[in-house]
Parts: sequence; structure tokens; C-alpha cells
Amino acid sequence: MESVLFPSLLLVAAYPRSGSPQHEWMQSPPMPSGTSTPFSVRLSPELEAVPPGGSVWLNCSHSCPLPVRSSLRTQLRQGKTLHGSGWVSYQLLDVRAWNSKVRCVVTCAGETREATARITAYSLTLLALERPRSVIMEPPVLVGHKYTLRCYVTHVFPVGFLVVSLRRGGRVIYFESLERFTGSDLANVTLTYVMRAGPNDLWQPITCHARLNLDGLVVRSSSAPVMLTVLALSPASKALASASIAAMVGILLAVGVVYVRKYQAVQTQL
Repeated sequence: MESVLFPSLLLVAAYPRSGSPQHEWMQSPPMPSGTSTPFSVRLSPELEAVPPGGSVWLNCSHSCPLPVRSSLRTQLRQGKTLHGSGWVSYQLLDVRAWNSKVRCVVTCAGETREATARITAYSLTLLALERPRSVIMEPPVLVGHKYTLRCYVTHVFPVGFLVVSLRRGGRVIYFESLERFTGSDLANVTLTYVMRAGPNDLWQPITCHARLNLDGLVVRSSSAPVMLTVLALSPASKALASASIAAMVGILLAVGVVYVRKYQAVQTQL
């Protein structure tokens, strides 16, 4: 058995994320404080995954009853800012970094506290309406006495967190991790695997599976199944099969000749 992995990078248009921020009062227990005005700070969502080039709203809320000074500290590009009683919402634009830390810093009565969130950029079109087409399994190709299996996974980011596997029935027959690829662009991945099929492999569903593990956020998708319908025989197996068939034909002919002679002998005696 042998396998070949052909990763290729392809830049595609960013997927804009629409929608407005939702403001929700979420108060956590106050942190220990030496001041007379204890307060808490909350930045939500704490973990958000967006397509590369997309935007996201973060809501920074606090429980300080006094006027405060707040700011968002991040290397990401900021957009609009909305204010309300006890909260500030910040828009982050064109998110492309795989992993970004964001801090909301609030100062109340001379004391400064902060809350953090993490923004992850990813893309795997299996989450969109094209889910069935994002992982594609080609029909098996019989070359000589081996089958070539080929699977395509489209629009992957970050490609270094992708694992592609092939399964026959429910059993994994091959898998490949792309952790050695560190590109920061969308990528199309092609996995090619060559195998020799035995009698037990015929009419067994073969599927391709893509798994993207984003530090706890796991995205999965699989292809439609394909079948092996013709048994791939090696030259030695073909020669053995031909010899067996020839031997069987010879035996049948010999038995037929013996039967005909016995029949003729019986007819002569009558």
C-alpha cells in the first residue's frame, strides 16, 4: 500500500458575517478588592469562531455603579462602538488571525479590572449550505490490480489543524494529519490513497471524513459513500484463477466423456 498527499492553497473571498450585537447583562461574582466599590467585568462571548475576513461583536459589561472608563485592547481592527448603561459593544473587522486575544479594560473608582476573550478564525464550508459538497469522494479508479481512492476537502482554514481519514465500513483504513502545514490562507486539500481490494472489500461503503479541531471546537464532515464493485486481482492471482478455471473445465470434460461412454455401453447391451 502507498499513499500520496497533495495539499494546494487557494485564496477565496472572505465570508462576511452579518447581524447586530446582542446585549446581555451577565454578572460574575465580584473579584476580591481592597476598595469600597467592588465590581466585576465580563466580556462575551469569551470564545468566538468566525470565517477569515469576517467580523464579530464583543460585549463588555460591568457592575460598577459609578461612571467608568473602558477600552478594548486588541491587535484586530476595530469598527463601530455602541454604548449603554453598564455595557459597551465593540465591533472587530476583517478577522484573519488564527488565534487572537482580546481584553476589555474597565476602571471604576480608581481601580482597574479586565476581562478577556479569544477570537478564532476558521473556515470549512461544511458549515454552510454546501455541507454535502465540502468533502468529496471520487469514484474508485482501478489501475492494474490496485484501486486509487481520492478525496477532496475544500476551503479549509487553518489547514494545519485538519485530519482527513478514509473509512471502509466503520473502520479507518488510512488517515493523514496536516499539522506540518502552517499556511495562513484558505486551502483545498486532496488526499490520494492506493489500495488492493480483497473479496471482503467488495460492496463495502468507503467514505472520506474531515475533522478540524480548533482547540476544543471540533468541526466534522464526511463524503457520500462509494463502493468497490470489481475485485482487483494481482497478476499471480489472475494466473491462479485462470489455471483453476482451466482445471475445472478439464475435469468437467473428462467426467462428461466417461458418462457418454458408459451410456453408449449400456445402449449397446440393450
